[in-house]
Amino acid sequence: MPGTARTRPSRHRRLLTTLLAVVAAAAASTTASAAPAPSPTVSTADVNVARNAGYESGLSNWTCSAGSGSTVTSPVHSGTAALKATPTASDNAGCSQTVAVKPGATYRLSAYVQGSYVYLGASGTGTTDVSTWTPSATGWQELSTTFTTGPSTTSVTVYTHGWYGQPAYHADDFSVLGPDGGGGTDPGPEIPAAPGGLTAGAVTSSSVALSWNPVPGATGYTVYRDGAKDRTANGTSATVTGLSPSTAYRFQVSATNAAGESARSTEVTATTAPSGGGTDPTVPQHAVTGYWQNFDNGATVQKISDVPGQYDIIAVAFADATSTPGAVTFHLDSAGLGGYTVDQFKADIKAKQAAGKSVVVSVGGEKGTVSVNDAASAANFADSVHALMRQYGFDGVDIDLENGLNPTYMTQALRSLSQKAGGRLVLTMAPQTIDMQSTSGGYFQTALNVKDILTVVNMQYYNSGSMLGCDGKVYSQGSVDFLTALACIQLEGGLDPSQVGLGLPASPRGAGSGHVAPSVVNAALDCLTKGTNCGAYKPARTYPGLRGAMTWSTNWDAANGNAWSSTVGPHVHGLP
Repeated sequence: MPGTARTRPSRHRRLLTTLLAVVAAAAASTTASAAPAPSPTVSTADVNVARNAGYESGLSNWTCSAGSGSTVTSPVHSGTAALKATPTASDNAGCSQTVAVKPGATYRLSAYVQGSYVYLGASGTGTTDVSTWTPSATGWQELSTTFTTGPSTTSVTVYTHGWYGQPAYHADDFSVLGPDGGGGTDPGPEIPAAPGGLTAGAVTSSSVALSWNPVPGATGYTVYRDGAKDRTANGTSATVTGLSPSTAYRFQVSATNAAGESARSTEVTATTAPSGGGTDPTVPQHAVTGYWQNFDNGATVQKISDVPGQYDIIAVAFADATSTPGAVTFHLDSAGLGGYTVDQFKADIKAKQAAGKSVVVSVGGEKGTVSVNDAASAANFADSVHALMRQYGFDGVDIDLENGLNPTYMTQALRSLSQKAGGRLVLTMAPQTIDMQSTSGGYFQTALNVKDILTVVNMQYYNSGSMLGCDGKVYSQGSVDFLTALACIQLEGGLDPSQVGLGLPASPRGAGSGHVAPSVVNAALDCLTKGTNCGAYKPARTYPGLRGAMTWSTNWDAANGNAWSSTVGPHVHGLP
């Protein structure tokens, strides 16, 4: 990978997680049955006897143990607020409400939750108290069960809670559906207002991304294209697909709930991109790429927002292989990064993009085991990377596979991904020096196969030893000649100068070998683009369109006082 190995969770930590799951399961079985009971027949006279069931009025009507609860505006299942409750080592973050019920009646208890080890239950029923739970809900998941009240029961306590020492959980849209117990209910919904702030974002040749402001009381939204209903959405964004290239479309959105549909929003117009692929136009002519570490290996721990503005492309390291051949996944190491949340991560990506930067997910690294060796794994790769792009907002993908690649099927995978993502895909590569010695190598073949959609190849000029330059001479790493003579192989081997970058460690600790002073990187850039500051090797011609430089990593750069980016960044951006 570009740099040193990641620190993996220890065996002790895995055993602790397993033990925690066993303890949690045992706890659930001692309090009540974890299996949801069959839903009762819903009567038209049934009401939700829970008050402030969507947490739209803060924690009104709710009591949370040890000050563990608060309301947040994201994530929400519907409306504009949801519960967030944070357990501690001695408190399970229980949040409860006492509701009025009828004796001898059956109620359906439900809520939407997110988080690990989240419980939903009812106590004081006068018959059998109940609870249900989920060990892991990475997105909104409905928990539900039923209870029957005793012959003299007029109130029941309903609750959610997490588990000791676990991260915060979220809950929304709480419901205790059954006969009115006389305690009142929330007012019935009114038709929501029309959404505001409708904006057209990223476009491809076949899609337009839309976003808008949340509307209080809305449970869903309807997107209209050229006056006709196109699709519905649960949240405040949607991507309209199946569009024609170079075509202008008109969009509106309305808000909906049980009371009906709002008026439509103000109309916006967006034009799709031309067909034929191409790289993201937001990447500047001369660009600096930096890898951002999703783990702590002794370098400075950063948020995406901490990455200096000199970096134009931020490669998030790394996506990991799954049990499905070719497929990858990404999980933010929130604990290792000091509590960095997924919501903060996504917001920071959007902020960088608003500042004209690109953020891609890097696949592989030194420990990566992703393998794309047939048509099925190629399809899995494209589908999974595209899913990560939609989930986190990534602009594209970086290919950093150091266990070899099959050019036939990796090409197929990247072509498929390009079709899904459209012409704004940012595609970068980080091969080792050995991978780019000849155009017959799998990595070089792949780069040439996807040249029309390729943004940049940032070869790793480190952890390499001596290699042949394009003049047939042997060069040792750590010199201007090593950089220029090896870059010449790519420049004369078929890649456009705009697709070639120089990859170096940001500090001596960033790699096992090959670190050079930032001034050496700048000298190599000058030699290749202007024919100045060369060493013993001087290219036969110059390449003023050279894309720029890359470093492993922004974290090691920060640990070294950002000396690399503050020296190389301005030089790259000042190239002809």
